[in-house]
Amino acid sequence: MGDIKGFMTCGRQDYKKQPVDVRIKHFKEFIELPVEKDLRLQGGRCMDCGVPFCQNGCPIGNIIPDWNDLVFRGRWEEAIERLHKTNNFPEFTGRICPAPCENSCVLGINAPAVTIKNIELAIVEHAYNNDWIKPQPPGRRTGSKAAVIGSGPSGLACADQLNKKGHKVTVYEKNEVIGGLLTLGIPDFKLEKWVVERRVERMREEGVIFKTGQHVGVNVAVKDLQAKYDAIVLCGGAEAARELPIPGRELEGVVQAMYFLPQQNLRNNNYSIDKYMQTYADHVLQVKPPSMEQVTAKGKKVVILGGGDTGSDCLGTANRQGAVSVHQFELMPKPPESRSPDNPWPNWAFILRSSSSHEEGVVRDYSIMTKKLTGEGGKLKKLHGVRLRWDKDAAGGQMKMSEVPGSEFEMECDLLLLAMGFTGPVKKGMLEELGVEIDGRGNVKADPDKMTSVPGVFTAGDMTRGQSLVVWAIHEGRTAAEGVHRYLSAIKNKT
Repeated sequence: MGDIKGFMTCGRQDYKKQPVDVRIKHFKEFIELPVEKDLRLQGGRCMDCGVPFCQNGCPIGNIIPDWNDLVFRGRWEEAIERLHKTNNFPEFTGRICPAPCENSCVLGINAPAVTIKNIELAIVEHAYNNDWIKPQPPGRRTGSKAAVIGSGPSGLACADQLNKKGHKVTVYEKNEVIGGLLTLGIPDFKLEKWVVERRVERMREEGVIFKTGQHVGVNVAVKDLQAKYDAIVLCGGAEAARELPIPGRELEGVVQAMYFLPQQNLRNNNYSIDKYMQTYADHVLQVKPPSMEQVTAKGKKVVILGGGDTGSDCLGTANRQGAVSVHQFELMPKPPESRSPDNPWPNWAFILRSSSSHEEGVVRDYSIMTKKLTGEGGKLKKLHGVRLRWDKDAAGGQMKMSEVPGSEFEMECDLLLLAMGFTGPVKKGMLEELGVEIDGRGNVKADPDKMTSVPGVFTAGDMTRGQSLVVWAIHEGRTAAEGVHRYLSAIKNKT
């Protein structure tokens, strides 16, 4: 414990953000971390609790009190070593993780929590600036080969861990860019793509091979990979987006979020947009777009269905593109401002949260159901909705919704963005060819070592867990790598 009175004498200091009228004019990151002196004081707020609940709240078990203390003492190089023991990519989580660790911070019971996420980001960027993160290829190779399919956070974490164990790893990515959700889904104003490329380049220098434009199950045969590699890890994500089966869904201007968001990211970084659009339309979308023209919110009245992170990302992107107005509708009731009695610390707080994108201009509304869409000449013009009432079922205690009589409404809408979550991985192609077992939720079923029903084929991330956080994807990738390593080691021992 660096400063025994730090949590009493020093208040929480968050990062600075560019003013709204400045940041919505560009797609770059807009935060500025406190200077080193202030960051050290923030590290001193850590209480070094007897039971560090922050570690339990962190899906990857970051040893948070240790590196908080090291930052307080100015021992930054030791801090990055400790951070890398549990987290392959702190530069990602330090930017985009919702920080469940801070929800579980003991100080957070009755005071603002320690700025764990900010300190994490400061440690890794300090390390990069001082050239402490150097390529560290394994000292020896095992002779085993593994293929990782998908280059999102779970695939990258799995590949990184397997490579460190000495296995030869090749990552297959169906798109033209590496990073999966990190590159295609998360907007640049939250995570600039040079950050992803910087880490991927380190992995290349350490021996990981990356192959793009390799769509397994489409232009790469699954059986060829099974013959070539000793193990395969499926990290393709939960791409199948939840649909909106209502009249008018086929109108031009009704767009899935993951068809809309990547276009701007690709545009920002001079990548091919048309290839992504065609691949996504052909292999992911249930409802094909009537036009393959690029989608933009410029000059349009936008409505976003869904109040989660994806909806927030659509909001920030739409405002930067020049939307006339943006409404965000959520099917569920408005969350409470503070914890309810049945949602105690240190569990994740189910409360109303506002992202930086919400600060930039939006009308948020809750308990709204979209009933139908209407248009002219095949193009969306109006959304027709109704308000809902939510009541607890006396028998089972479940929340039941009903329409509020006389609450029907309509509003002008040129662009409707569907950000309602995902139902699991795409089944056609790779998964069907492999014949892996699917669980009751529609995800790839796996044992504790992350092996599927097909021997030698493993899975990790959203493909087996379902839609979740980047930090959970990293945890999944690391867990799968351990399972693969045990499997490959057992094969070696037999031979």
